[in-house]
Amino acid sequence: MSADIQALSERANLPLAKAINEGLRAAMLADDRVILMGEDIGPLGGVFRVTDKLQAEFGSARVLDTPLAESGIIGSAIGLAMRGYRPVIEIQFDGFIFPGFNQIVTQLAKITNRHDGTVSMPVVIRVPYGGHIGAVEHHQESPEAYFAHTPGLRVVAPSTPHDAYWMIQQAIQSNDPVLFFEPKAKYWHKGEVDPAAPAGELHQTRVARIGSDVTVVGHGAMVATLLQAAEVASQEGTSLEVVDLRSISPIDYEPLLASVRKTGRLVVAQEAQGGVSLGSEIAAHVAEHAFYSLQAPVLRVAGYDVPFPPARLEGLYLPDADRVLEAVDRTMHY
Repeated sequence: MSADIQALSERANLPLAKAINEGLRAAMLADDRVILMGEDIGPLGGVFRVTDKLQAEFGSARVLDTPLAESGIIGSAIGLAMRGYRPVIEIQFDGFIFPGFNQIVTQLAKITNRHDGTVSMPVVIRVPYGGHIGAVEHHQESPEAYFAHTPGLRVVAPSTPHDAYWMIQQAIQSNDPVLFFEPKAKYWHKGEVDPAAPAGELHQTRVARIGSDVTVVGHGAMVATLLQAAEVASQEGTSLEVVDLRSISPIDYEPLLASVRKTGRLVVAQEAQGGVSLGSEIAAHVAEHAFYSLQAPVLRVAGYDVPFPPARLEGLYLPDADRVLEAVDRTMHY
């Protein structure tokens, strides 16, 4: 390893992809047990260049190109974790995670419980997810609910470069397996990253914009859509409070419930299909715990219950600010 490798030392305006890169670099500098594995992550730096230059800096023993075999990658990570390493593996595209699904939900998620807590599984699985990039089948999916449904897994999704920089490090420090969903549509959107100002705890919900009339909540790339909707709504005299979940398993509900108790209305937005989904769970939880504060039913804005469509039709499928604002109008007029 080169002696002149340094972690990010001052504030910088970085794309989200570069923020994750810097977070990985900081984690690898802090702990020699952190190793990266994945398809084409070495000299190429990954399809999205998230691991760019890391193999040159840390060597091929810590940044490993793997065969095109997701089940093998995840199985190898499980074995490495048992031997004391902290592997971070990349699934090249969201739709490619399913060949490794069995390893994740029947092995990785259950080993700690199977051994009565005596064996930890500090494995991070990085997953570029979501639409808005005009990709083909299997390259645009939102499979996060499958894993949020599985006990033993932690599931998070940053929406800003600053959160991405800190959350990837926090995920690597966790002794539990973490599914780290990266909104690929936002990889090249820039934001300030401050290495001296840690983000909140890994599973801490944040209020991204203060408002008073309607709470709108989402995660990952959807947060930018909600902020766009809030800006338009403000010009029309409606104040939206935007809540960024950041973590979808476990969910930190208190900031969301506090917001709903203030506004009395909630719209949940997600790219994934609406049926049996994260949005469904949030709606049920809020109805159970903040029922007497609600002035209207909880409304959901989601992808339709069909397979993710071809690239030319994704604009019809993915929720946008107009669909969010339509739901806001409906909840305001109950």
